[in-house]
Amino acid sequence: MKQKTIKSEFTLQSVGLHTGLQITATFHPAPVNTGICLRRVDLPGKPCHQALADYVSGTERGTVLERGKWKISTVEHALSALYAMGVDNCIIDVNAPEMPILDGSARMFVKEIQRVGLEEQEAEQHVFVVTEPIEYISEHGNVLRLEPCDHYEVDVTIAFRSMLLREQHAKLTNLADYPREVASARTFCFVREIEPLLRVGLIKGGDLQNALVIYETEMSQEGMDYFCDKMGQPHLDATKLGYLSPLNYQNEPARHKLLDVIGDLSLLGLRLQGRIIAYKPGHTFNTQCVRRLRNQIVAEE
Repeated sequence: MKQKTIKSEFTLQSVGLHTGLQITATFHPAPVNTGICLRRVDLPGKPCHQALADYVSGTERGTVLERGKWKISTVEHALSALYAMGVDNCIIDVNAPEMPILDGSARMFVKEIQRVGLEEQEAEQHVFVVTEPIEYISEHGNVLRLEPCDHYEVDVTIAFRSMLLREQHAKLTNLADYPREVASARTFCFVREIEPLLRVGLIKGGDLQNALVIYETEMSQEGMDYFCDKMGQPHLDATKLGYLSPLNYQNEPARHKLLDVIGDLSLLGLRLQGRIIAYKPGHTFNTQCVRRLRNQIVAEE
């Protein structure tokens, strides 16, 4: 298969989840063998580096890449969309230390890639073909297994100690189905996780439009009112547990974790041919596995 880039540039703007800044990200066509590179146009010299597992410096509420003064967080949604849509080479200009959160999914990235289209390039894709099972298991029970397959597919199971979200499963057997089956799955979190962060001034750009928020432990009406005020939302009834916005898919959390797996595994810097089976995936575990696999590939080369 030949490498591909986007036919023309496009720009997306939105608030940043962590900083609350209005952020602009412009996606440019790029020459063969560029990979997916992020350029901080707001920094002196406009540092630009490829999105690789080598540069992962943090995984709290998203994947963070960092090298010197170059630092960009929440990269996984854009990377997921680019990989799934077949984009091998692209330079992304960002004017802040994070990507715009948009609606918390990959939907708008996909929509723009579809609008501008792809251009086939002369060079062949760099592909890592899984020829035998590779398995990583953490001490916390996270599992990532790669198996031989004649194409790319992802199978994800999530499990939480939650009344509303225990175990969910999502599977993607054809990347062509990504725009319809995965792209609109939003990032999710629990009220009990984000309420303390709001009180100390973090996740300044979070609201009920850019995340699927799960309310499972009843709080006082006063506490709920404070939460809604901080999120910029109308007051909600504190006695009603559940999802605080309508679901895009019945198993939206599992589908979003699948979206994240694709984005994090793209930090391998290569296309991948194989079946990915993930149990309780998360950015920390995902990127640790990708770094180990990348180091193995580089050492063998």
